[in-house]
Amino acid sequence: MKNQPDWQPTAARAALKCRAQQSAFVRGFFSQRDVLEVETPVLGRCGVTDPNLDGIFAQVSAQGVEGGWLQTSPEYHMKRLLAASVGSIYQISKVFRNGERGRRHNPEFSMLEWYRIGFDDEALMAEVADLVCSWLNCPRPKTISYRQAMLDWAGIDPFIIPDEDLRQRCQQWLEPEQLEDLSRDGCLDLLMSFAVEPNLGTETPVFINQYPASQASLARTSNVDGFDVAHRFELYIDGLELCNGYWELTNACEQRARFEADNCLRADAGKPETGIDGAFLAAIEHGLPDCAGVALGLDRLLMLKMGTRNIADVLTFPLERA
Repeated sequence: MKNQPDWQPTAARAALKCRAQQSAFVRGFFSQRDVLEVETPVLGRCGVTDPNLDGIFAQVSAQGVEGGWLQTSPEYHMKRLLAASVGSIYQISKVFRNGERGRRHNPEFSMLEWYRIGFDDEALMAEVADLVCSWLNCPRPKTISYRQAMLDWAGIDPFIIPDEDLRQRCQQWLEPEQLEDLSRDGCLDLLMSFAVEPNLGTETPVFINQYPASQASLARTSNVDGFDVAHRFELYIDGLELCNGYWELTNACEQRARFEADNCLRADAGKPETGIDGAFLAAIEHGLPDCAGVALGLDRLLMLKMGTRNIADVLTFPLERA
């Protein structure tokens, strides 16, 4: 029959079996460490202000609520639980990000997110390594600072390079009119994506840490060698970014200021502003315990386990077949 929809899954049964084994492994890992599994809403009243993320708005009408957002991460709701003194927690959830589809991206994907009370970023990096290396049976990661990675593979010092020189360095990937609208961090992200990331974790897994403070998002910051850096890390294996973790910011006033700054950046980029999540800020103000948290892409972890470079190979029905 002509124009019949392609109804078959893109993942083979072996991938489905491996995903089930991975979920069981994750749950066993956290059970042994007495970390509580939780569930939080997939549909929330607020989205995120992060200028690098675009949420998906959902039309809904119930008890005066006229719409909601499919969550890009369970972070805000999980931190509200932390503020309610539930202790260390983890979650396996579906999350949604608009405009992301490719060999490594699907707008709907599976995320493992967890928060450890009393941990800093260094302690959480060690636990991430425990989980990932045990599942993949791979060497433990080495750690390279963001600055050193940029020096090694992009040939620039990201903290001192002048803006004009930075833009010139990015000319090979964007047209001049596109570069004019790109912020300094946007240029750095471009260099990270094209010049640095393909080289990361090709021989052994690599943690990148000490990102510029302007890229801290929800992480604490401190001064290292005269530069303000974020207590943030990402893990790379075979050039694939696997997770993003923070020693979490616990100051509500600072967090509000960052949200407002995010919305200014969104406006500069021609994106609509996003309402600030008042319930989340109220929880932080009530008291977020000292903790570290990380979000890990489970589909990408499964891709590494299966030895594939295409996310469709580990999904039953990606967007075009859903």
